Amino acid sequence: MKVNVTSADGTPVHTEVHGPEGAPAVVLSHGWTCSTEFWAAQVRELAADHRVVVYDQRGHGRTPAAGPGGYSTKALADDLEAVLAATLAPGEKAVLAGHSMGGMTLMAAAGRPAVREHAAAVLLCSTGPSRLVAESLVLPLRAGRLRTRLTRLVLGARAPLGPVTPVSRAILKYATMGPGSAPAAVAECARIVHACPRAVRVAWSHVLAELDVEAGVRELTVPTAVIVGTADRLTPPVHARALAAALPRCTGLEELTGVGHMTPVEAPEAVTARIRALVTTYLRSADKEEAA
Repeated sequence: MKVNVTSADGTPVHTEVHGPEGAPAVVLSHGWTCSTEFWAAQVRELAADHRVVVYDQRGHGRTPAAGPGGYSTKALADDLEAVLAATLAPGEKAVLAGHSMGGMTLMAAAGRPAVREHAAAVLLCSTGPSRLVAESLVLPLRAGRLRTRLTRLVLGARAPLGPVTPVSRAILKYATMGPGSAPAAVAECARIVHACPRAVRVAWSHVLAELDVEAGVRELTVPTAVIVGTADRLTPPVHARALAAALPRCTGLEELTGVGHMTPVEAPEAVTARIRALVTTYLRSADKEEAA
């Protein structure tokens, strides 16, 4: 079911709700160059007994690109707040999960009233709060100014990605996925990433290059789980470990051996299981306590 959502600056945010009315709610926020389709495995598995909310970040999927000044961590937080207000009843709690830029969205919005009202627990998946370019391992160079400068150029490149080809799939797999990723998973990620408009990809790359949502980590006071792949080159495990140490209520860090950056697609069972566990512990148990 499509839900009409309008963000603070008037941007319409494409939002879908799947699953039975009245079921425990889960809200999924996707990453840079992706779309609601990135969560297909989670929607398919969870919607049988959860109400699953997915939305396209601005400029991605079916959410239109923003105007000048419309790309910022504030805009990410505004869009998430609008989605929560439109899809959840007043006071209704949900598990919020964000992958990559989606996780950064949750950190950017951590202090917002809607997040404080609706978040029962959070999953931060393959993400980081700052120093994304400096810590990236996409280029096999020694850490330092040269690697940082070249990585910034690569991630912010204005060249069109073009059609999906065997070469482009190989490049995407190297940069974003684990070496053992199934060909079907690589093809699916390539299809989604290549569909992102070039101007949107570049605009968000500039935001991510300067990202600093460290303050939001400290404001994320609900129970929060962290997942990362050990072969993640875009947001390597150093970020996840720092998050686990800084979060006020971290419920655990899970490092998935051999998995890259695209965890919801590469390791869908692990990501879905973690979401289910958060729902069972922090939503269903709360419902039982209220009923008692």
